[in-house]
Amino acid sequence: MTAQTASLQRPSRARRRVALAILAGGLIAGTLDIGAAALNNRVDPRLILHFIAGGVQGAAALHGGAASAWLGLFLQWGMSLVIAAVFVLAALRLRWLTARPVLAGLAYGVVIFVVMNYGVMFFSAWHRINHFTPEKFAMNLVAMLVFGLIVAFCTRWLLGVVPRRP
Repeated sequence: MTAQTASLQRPSRARRRVALAILAGGLIAGTLDIGAAALNNRVDPRLILHFIAGGVQGAAALHGGAASAWLGLFLQWGMSLVIAAVFVLAALRLRWLTARPVLAGLAYGVVIFVVMNYGVMFFSAWHRINHFTPEKFAMNLVAMLVFGLIVAFCTRWLLGVVPRRP
């Protein structure tokens, strides 16, 4: 095997860093989001996982046992990885996302909040739009702002600030 074929078979360092940014941002933010939802609603995290699974299974997920909880966990992680991937891939083109992670993360958190609560929920098996009390609105928005910040800081940490082109 030549050095050239070896380099074609192994992902480049840059690709590995992109993959790590997506994995770290998505899995850390997604996992903490489950805990935040459990704290905000004062329920067991397994119930949150059942509600997430309900996006596919409907109300039956609430009585689905461990299988529904596992499905909810994998759905949560899957959505979180997609959300992180969108940010990371955008950061490769828009340098300010890594140069200003606080602003970028907060802005992305607002986008995540709107998309999840007024898009994903509507098209899920729950088929509803969330209606919040002011307190629940604030708690859910803060959770998504933190989610966005985690993704933004993982992206900056693993990709670094993308240098400007001359």
